[in-house]
This record gives sequence, structure tokens and C-alpha cells, in this order.
Amino acid sequence: MTGPREGARAVLVGVDPVREWHLPVAWAVDEAHRRHLPLRLVLAVPPPHDAHHVDDAHHVDDGPRRTALRRAGAERLGQARGWIRQRDPQLAVTEELRDGFPAPVIAGLAQEAHMVVLGSRHLGRVAEVVSAGSLVVPVTAQAPCPVVVVGDAAHTTQQPPYVVCGIDGSAASVTALRFAFDEAELRGAGVRAVSVRQPPVLPLQEQEAAVRRQRVLLSEATAGLSEKYPDVHLTHEVLIGHPVEELSRAAEHALAVVVGRRGRGGCTGMRIGSTVHGLLHRAHCPVITVAEG
Repeated sequence: MTGPREGARAVLVGVDPVREWHLPVAWAVDEAHRRHLPLRLVLAVPPPHDAHHVDDAHHVDDGPRRTALRRAGAERLGQARGWIRQRDPQLAVTEELRDGFPAPVIAGLAQEAHMVVLGSRHLGRVAEVVSAGSLVVPVTAQAPCPVVVVGDAAHTTQQPPYVVCGIDGSAASVTALRFAFDEAELRGAGVRAVSVRQPPVLPLQEQEAAVRRQRVLLSEATAGLSEKYPDVHLTHEVLIGHPVEELSRAAEHALAVVVGRRGRGGCTGMRIGSTVHGLLHRAHCPVITVAEG
């Protein structure tokens, strides 16, 4: 492998201080290798009283607990770094132990990252939004770069391999499609461009016309990309049903599913859209969200 490009932004991966970290770290390592980028490991240590600490009615000195949490975090980063060295000895890796709630720490560092990679805790939608330790929705909402959520392993045994991209005609989905082609080219995979139409109560003739319009939308969105990426096989699909269910089903054996997200919103990330929310909790492959840009 050649070294990282000079001045290149890193692939940033958030290391969970408690839960399993191998899947997101492995995904990030492989992506950094493919893109010739450095890897940045970050673990944020939240305040002790918010890290499942039950205090009594008296004042408790959190100093020893803080020290213990930081020591445990440093050990976990060391474990991850050692594992990475065995997997890819030539990869440029840095590690950082930060104080603070994970979401704002990672979202802040995302401003200078090429990409952020996170593991999924498979929390329910409400829990993911309101939990102090949650990462996925807040970081997805606020990061200016692509955010990858790895809850399950990529389906690398599927042949031929493919990446699914959801297209709804928005500028964000067009940006996501360009990213999907780039990702597919790096992986030697194809792209399935999918547009989902919710079943309307229309006469059959009008339904067929609506599907034709969706196909035109797909053709317009993908125009020129096949010429730019001649080695990436492209297919168009118009599916009828709920967007989350249909995209999840289409991506069941995919390397990843890529979707656009709206402009950066508030801390809760309620502006990222219902489809993104749903895929983050339903898809069984890595979910990549790309902001308009």
C-alpha cells in the first residue's frame, strides 16, 4: 500500500468504550486502505455521573472514577491499535482519548474528517435520540462528511457484489449516488440505483405512468456517471412500497446502502429524514449517509 495522500483528511472511527468495536474499526481500516487515507481512532470519555454511575445523596469525589474510565478508554484504544497493526501494518493510524459526551466530540471532529465510521447500538429510535451516550443520529445529523453506520458485517460473499443507492430526486440523493459510484469502483462492485414509490390509490394506467416518471428520474440522476465510471455496472429499479422496507430488502445482500440526508440540523437530528432514521435501525448492511454538497 502507498502512504496516505499529503494533507489528506482522515477516516475517523468512533471507538465505543463499552460495546464491541471490531466491526466498525475493521470497516474503517479497509476503507482507509482503499482510499489511501490515514485512520483516526477516537474514544470519548463522558462525565462519570452520566456513565451509568448511581450516586447517593452525599457528594462523591468522581476523581478516581474519572481516572479509571480514562485508563479503560486508553486500554481499549491500545487494543484497537494493536489489532489494526496485525490487519494492516502499513496503515497510518492515530488515536485520541477525549473528555466529553461522545456525540458532540465526534460531531466536532467530523468537521475535518473525510468520513466518520460508527458502530450501531441497535437502540430504538427514541432511545437513540435521547440517550446521552448515543452517537448515530446526532452525528449523522451534524457531520458535514459522509457517515457510515456499521451494525452488521458487509455481505462480501455476494457475487457479483453491489452497492444500493436510494434515489428520490433530491440534490442530496444525487450527491449520494456519486458517492455510491465512487465506493463501488473502489470495491469492484456494481450500483443498484433504487427509487421507491409508495403505493398510491390510482387507476392502473396512472400508476404505470407514475412508474415511468420514476424511471425517467433515475435515468436523469445517473446520466453521465456510467461514462465516468465505465467499470461500474449500473442497474435501475423502481420499487413499490414503503421506502425503508424496500430499500432494506434491496440491500439485504449489499456491501452497503447509500442515501442522501438533508442539511445539518439540530442536536437531535430530526431533520435527517424518516427514511434515514428507518434505515439506521432496519438495514442489515452498513448504512452510508451523504449530505448534500
